Amino acid sequence: MALSSAGSVLFNPQRSNLVLAALALGMAVASPAAKANEEAGGWSTALTTATPAATEFTGVQASALPLVASSSIPTAAQPQATLPPNGQAATGPVAMLTPPPSAPRIFAITPERRALLNTIRYAEGTWANGDDIGYRILFGGSVFASLDRHPDRVIRSSGYASAAAGAYQFMPPTWNMVTRALGLSDFNPDAQDQGALFLIQRRGALTMADQGQLTPQLAALLAPEWASFPTLRGSSYYGQPVRSYQALRNFYQRNLAELRQGNQSWEPVAVRQVAPACNDDTLECKLNAVAAGAATP
Repeated sequence: MALSSAGSVLFNPQRSNLVLAALALGMAVASPAAKANEEAGGWSTALTTATPAATEFTGVQASALPLVASSSIPTAAQPQATLPPNGQAATGPVAMLTPPPSAPRIFAITPERRALLNTIRYAEGTWANGDDIGYRILFGGSVFASLDRHPDRVIRSSGYASAAAGAYQFMPPTWNMVTRALGLSDFNPDAQDQGALFLIQRRGALTMADQGQLTPQLAALLAPEWASFPTLRGSSYYGQPVRSYQALRNFYQRNLAELRQGNQSWEPVAVRQVAPACNDDTLECKLNAVAAGAATP
């Protein structure tokens, strides 16, 4: 069970990081034209947003890469139309920031990453021969119906009690942290895959995973996240039942070979991986995190 408590950015150097941060937070920025019009006594409002030419992402679509989790920050409300004293409608263009999709694909899926995800499912007992039913499995083996949200249901089985759920057996606090970091709004398979890759990255293991080898060191890095993965001593990090490293390695190699030989088209790997989520819910922390992400080449 998961037990833890993308693309390069090109931007106009004339714009400050805080402006980019404000845009990511769904804030409207008054354009110089609007300011000049206001000073001249006119009545018009022009809002500007980053244009496709100013912001580009490599590996995935820019619209699928919110810089700040949408679940924790409200999007800009639709402005109410108000006529000026002369009765004329505003003539300045207005551009609204659209909300991100429900399950943004921040992490690209490659054969190597998919093989590791499948190996985690194998270790956690949710592999189900690759069927999507594995995304609906509760701790203990029973199945839940709705993928609208994490079921958050405690199950007692074989002397243990746990609320772990899904293909990667997310605990509720872990999933809540993932949704805040990635802006996920449901518990569907794509969202669960993204959440697992986020946890792998948080453990500092994603670059190693991209090498296409399940080494003892990689398994040990993931052992604090998934209790079924062995430490370098071969035991569970939490003293629970554990898969042997050899069993995991055999499954990984077999699955990776099948994925590489298949006809499925894979996404390119993102140039810049997503930084760990800010641990502070304050606006200042979110602004700093967004600004730092925007300035990273």
